[in-house]
Amino acid sequence: MSEEADRLLSDGLGSALRREVSLAPFTTYRVGGPARWAVDVDDEATLSKLASVVGTVGVPVLVIGLGSNLLVSDAGFDGLVVRLAGTFAAISIERTQVTAGGAAKLPVVARASVSAGLTGFEWAVGVPGSVGGAVRMNAGGHGADMSDSLHSIRVLDLTSGEDARMAASALHLGYRTSAIRPEHLVLDARLDLEPDSDARGPETISEIVRWRRAHQPGGPNAGSVFTNPPGDSAGRLIEAAGLKGHRFGTAEVSAKHANFIQVDPGGRAADVLALMGHVRRVVADTHGIELEVETRIVGFGAEVDQR
Repeated sequence: MSEEADRLLSDGLGSALRREVSLAPFTTYRVGGPARWAVDVDDEATLSKLASVVGTVGVPVLVIGLGSNLLVSDAGFDGLVVRLAGTFAAISIERTQVTAGGAAKLPVVARASVSAGLTGFEWAVGVPGSVGGAVRMNAGGHGADMSDSLHSIRVLDLTSGEDARMAASALHLGYRTSAIRPEHLVLDARLDLEPDSDARGPETISEIVRWRRAHQPGGPNAGSVFTNPPGDSAGRLIEAAGLKGHRFGTAEVSAKHANFIQVDPGGRAADVLALMGHVRRVVADTHGIELEVETRIVGFGAEVDQR
């Protein structure tokens, strides 16, 4: 099947198709093995080719943005990785509506909205992800999330080839969840914001950046590992269980924020996954609370993967 799939993908995507592409540089953990195939969709022509071929090939598809919430196994991903780029990173603003491509970086969109005299999206300056990924997980921070301003999205169903605009109300946005499925490619998002009558946007941006630098670690990590349980904080529970600074192989629970895991240069994805499991078990034994993993986990097997 792989030879036939390779032929179909090659015929459909041409020179845009790449093979055996290391995924480590495309994740903020900087670990993980190769994808069997990969394609960067940087214009409408490549998107059209992808839409016409991918649903007929029958291979697993992984859509990734900036990889800031993703852990890929050391064995990699035996399928097709799709990334948006180029024109799909564009941002346009008309009055109080911002349209940002799925590949646009959240901090860039936040700053562009403030520069246009708008408010309501400043929180996104502290989230190192893409617009498409933010829609999928209803990303948020500082008391706000995507659902607060999202008007609609343009989305491609990679199994059927259907390219449509969906209202935010159809996405069932919840705490770090949405109706976006692994086979969906979010092409853009429209945000309804408000005029910044007090002109506090630049100050708010600066405050959020200072807070993030003071409270969250740098280096190879993927942000919050676990979602917060109702009425509590995953970081607080992990720290109270005595796990701050706990290490497994090349991975370590951050000494700065316990809901972050950091990886040594040249580290192993298997160590990150093992440390996640250890943290979950200890927190469950200590507090009686089962933490839910926020990180997307790919390539470890059907029982573990969360594509």
